[in-house]
Amino acid sequence: MEIQCTRPNCPQPINYFADIDNKNTLQTVQQKYCISCGMPLILGGRYIPIQKLGKGGFGTAYLARDRYTPTMGYCVVKQFQPPKDLLPQQIQTAQELFEREATVLEELGNKHPQIPNLFAFFPLEVPSLQTSEKEKFFYIVQEFIDGQNLEEELAQKGPFSEMEVKEVLKEILKVLKFVHDNGSIHRDIKPSNIMRARTGKLYLLDFGAVKKVTQVPGKPVSANSNTGIYTSGFAPPEQIYGGEIYPSTDLYALAATCITLLTGKQPTELFDTYKNKWIWRNYAPNVNNKLADILERMLLSTPEQRFQSADEVLAAFSPQPRFSTLEILMAAAFTGFESGLLFIALGSILDSPEISLVLWALILLSLIFAQSRRLIKEKHMPIIAIISLIIVLFSPLRGGFPREIIILSAVFASFFSLVITTIFRFLYNLLLRIF
Repeated sequence: MEIQCTRPNCPQPINYFADIDNKNTLQTVQQKYCISCGMPLILGGRYIPIQKLGKGGFGTAYLARDRYTPTMGYCVVKQFQPPKDLLPQQIQTAQELFEREATVLEELGNKHPQIPNLFAFFPLEVPSLQTSEKEKFFYIVQEFIDGQNLEEELAQKGPFSEMEVKEVLKEILKVLKFVHDNGSIHRDIKPSNIMRARTGKLYLLDFGAVKKVTQVPGKPVSANSNTGIYTSGFAPPEQIYGGEIYPSTDLYALAATCITLLTGKQPTELFDTYKNKWIWRNYAPNVNNKLADILERMLLSTPEQRFQSADEVLAAFSPQPRFSTLEILMAAAFTGFESGLLFIALGSILDSPEISLVLWALILLSLIFAQSRRLIKEKHMPIIAIISLIIVLFSPLRGGFPREIIILSAVFASFFSLVITTIFRFLYNLLLRIF
């Protein structure tokens, strides 16, 4: 079996041990050491690195296997590896961030299906190769998501469709809602930190830059200190300049991620520094106006002007709320009342019953459409009804009918419309429950 040494700059990191090809031997052996540098290879006595996945600013990730699970399950082992040119204070800050990632994964990952689970967090102390002192390494072990991150997916297949971007946006908004509601701000949303599993499920990764937030009375939730960790192009101005950060900071980065996926271009290519303005729509001219407007608002430079929460963005996608039963019944009564008056008025000024009927139907349909679009609201209905009644009663539209008959006709039409609507709604709800 091949095992990858995790010591930085190991001269020969790939090790092969024939004896542990046998599963029983593998699960009982105490430890294996790197042939080149003597580094312990079975991390935490349990996790066996088999392949380097990648290196970031403060650590290296390895694909590993857990020898104490029935199927030797895969996991990801992240080793803390700060750059050697950092000052002691910077190294301490970086280590705190690494430990914070483990804490956040423990708090959030086991509670949300789109955040990787934390399996372990432990230090490993070994003799140094250069000095007589010991070196200390820290490891995070987390759930392995078998799939591709969106940066890799973009490179492979090119720009995403509008539907695909909306899916990414809505799914990650749900994750961010959970993260923000639990008192954290991610601070590093970008395509490479969003993973699509082979099942199609999207995951939010890399919580190494997470910042806990505070609540100050009278002010939005914010994190008061910014350590300067961000990805150029995806971070908003307040993060770049080291100011307070907010949930809307993550929303800005998510929108920058979405326009990158839509256009296939990096944010630096989509922002005009001379005009201090995003020009991404030049590269995606056919995108739906509703989606474009939502992304534009998320990308505003002033945090206060953006959406303030993931919930607000999700609500912007939702259609207008359904009418309540009371609203429907009020609209039915109003429509019936107006239809009665309209029938009398058209009959009095037109000689042709056929033309009167067609006009009556068209005007009635226009009235119903206006109500469905909430152009006519509940508070407007009594006013319109009274004005309509006065016009018909005291104008040639009355057509010689006694005023009492006109009023009774309108009231009867209103009552009839109300009864029909009530019966229809009852039957509809009944059939909905049955089927």
